[in-house]
Amino acid sequence: MKIPEMKIPDLKIPELLRRKPDFGLPRLLKVGDAADCSALHATGFAHSWSASEFEALLSDPACLSVGVDAKWGLAGYLMSRVASDEAEVLTVVVAPALRRFGCAQRLLLDHLSRLAARGVAMVFLEVDAENEAALSLYRRNGFEEVGRRKAYYARADGARADALVMRRNLG
Repeated sequence: MKIPEMKIPDLKIPELLRRKPDFGLPRLLKVGDAADCSALHATGFAHSWSASEFEALLSDPACLSVGVDAKWGLAGYLMSRVASDEAEVLTVVVAPALRRFGCAQRLLLDHLSRLAARGVAMVFLEVDAENEAALSLYRRNGFEEVGRRKAYYARADGARADALVMRRNLG
């Protein structure tokens, strides 16, 4: 008998009742993960990327894509593009019901380790200036603000948000 696949949980559970989920070890993503990446991306961004856009990224040898699974499937991922000895984080997303449990921290540390092993010396990223959770994660892991892009992100309501440009030296 085949067990039905579980879907991404969309429950609003009080914090006291939440249990830390069991995440698998970070793994390299494959082109076959594109549809799951696209579905998960839509939970975190007003303007999500299509499965075909993810297929292109996942098949690009210059891109490093690492994901973490939970029991029901892909829980989160981090993607970057490498050029020479620098990398740019393209996107990070964790399923809404699984945020604040350390998944992004696990992904980031694993990803930075893999980048360093590839000879990357500097990592850059842009983050919404109002995304306190992401800013806290990046600052806690050695990223420093080096610039600001005014009205960089488009929000679902049509408003624009600034992006902070952050950098971390891996050398």
